[in-house]
Amino acid sequence: MNNNEASLTSLISAFSRAYHSKFDEPKIFDDFIAADLITEKEFATIRENMINGIQFFNNEIAHQFQNQPDEILKWITQVQLSPTPLARAAYCENILQNEILLGVQQYVILGAGLDTFCYRYPHLNGCLEIFEVDHPTTQDFKKIRLTDTHYQIPKNLHFVSMDFTKLYNTEKLVGVGFNEKRKTFISLLGVSYYLTKEEFAKLLIELFVKLPKGSSIVFDYADEKLFEEKGVSNRVQNMVRMALASGEPMKSCFSYEEMEKLLEDANLLIYEHLSPDAIQNQFFSNRTDYLSAFETIHYIHAVKK
Repeated sequence: MNNNEASLTSLISAFSRAYHSKFDEPKIFDDFIAADLITEKEFATIRENMINGIQFFNNEIAHQFQNQPDEILKWITQVQLSPTPLARAAYCENILQNEILLGVQQYVILGAGLDTFCYRYPHLNGCLEIFEVDHPTTQDFKKIRLTDTHYQIPKNLHFVSMDFTKLYNTEKLVGVGFNEKRKTFISLLGVSYYLTKEEFAKLLIELFVKLPKGSSIVFDYADEKLFEEKGVSNRVQNMVRMALASGEPMKSCFSYEEMEKLLEDANLLIYEHLSPDAIQNQFFSNRTDYLSAFETIHYIHAVKK
């Protein structure tokens, strides 16, 4: 990963959240801070590139809205780009709010990117320690962007530079104040697809081996239909193709039984599992726009026994 790749990945994700906050109703996940972390030029460039790339996604939509660039952008973001990032973030933070009431004192965000949780919930600064774990280039980019936009880093936010997909090092978290004896909540969003099953299983074990009972994790994963399902407007197929073209191919998909066994081996129990239908009902029901739950994608909240 180089600086440009780190910046682009983070910016596109932030663009998705900013677009939803600015233009979509009702809100699934309102990241009203995201737009502050993207310059007007960056927003315009991403917008233009999305619109110009419509033929990759759907030739019919390209023809139908050839003179309506804003509608093309809406279609791409709502059909292809935004559904999973928005709903999984909403699900994760809903679970976190409840876990805080149950005694969680530490929040570990794996692959944090330009996450804005600490700025959207400043009232938690005194009771929740937040540890953002990500690739060094991504974190350097975020720190620069926070400085540029005059956001002060709160005392409860700790940056941990680490390629956790290769080697998860708990000592790096401990070095910035993490307490392995405290009940902890972990988010691992948008990661499982890019690891082999063996790598994902190993990571889960490493994450929880020293944490106390009741610590938990929220993550998303693809089911066994990932590589055969086309999805609405071929969006699942497009997702797999884009990952391959970017040099980071999707490697893993799981049956529910496989996931249950994998979590059992890590001493975790599935507390809640959301299928695509359940995600649709919980986050996308009664909408009149293009947003809908992504096929093959599931969410899990698992708790250490």
